[in-house]
Amino acid sequence: MSRRFVIEAVMVAIYGELMAPAHPVDYLIPYTTIMELYEMMESPEPVMPEAEDDAHVKQKIKEMIAFFDESFNKKKLEKAIQVPWRMSPPLPINENVTFYVVNAVENAQYGELVDPIETEMILTSLKEQAPILTDQLELMEKIIQAEVPVQVYDVYDFDFAVEQGISADDWISP
Repeated sequence: MSRRFVIEAVMVAIYGELMAPAHPVDYLIPYTTIMELYEMMESPEPVMPEAEDDAHVKQKIKEMIAFFDESFNKKKLEKAIQVPWRMSPPLPINENVTFYVVNAVENAQYGELVDPIETEMILTSLKEQAPILTDQLELMEKIIQAEVPVQVYDVYDFDFAVEQGISADDWISP
């Protein structure tokens, strides 16, 4: 059985180990985070602080954009983005990784707590009952402080999250 995680598209480009998990993983990716990839490619701003790392990540972003732009995948995405909260059919990457693109809708439910993309991630997590996987410590702190009822894992705890994880009962119980 696959573990499911809500994740931003750029996280998969930055952290290559996310593409080679020991067990099957489904990534639920809000569509707006895919649109961010295009913005990152066009922006003169670096994605990573080191020039070599930045060049590598930008190459991975190009590869992801090419994947989503393939006619078969593009058709799947176009169908998914026509209806709010529709999830794309599976987009298999390799034997252990499958992408699902979610047409999440930001509704300002969390107001000034988080930005619109973070809101989409939280709402996707709530709707799909899947933990968020991120490297943004500020987002994790906001979720914890506001007692938002979602699980969130640091990307550096990915192996633990995939192999063991914490059940909803574990994190709700005192």
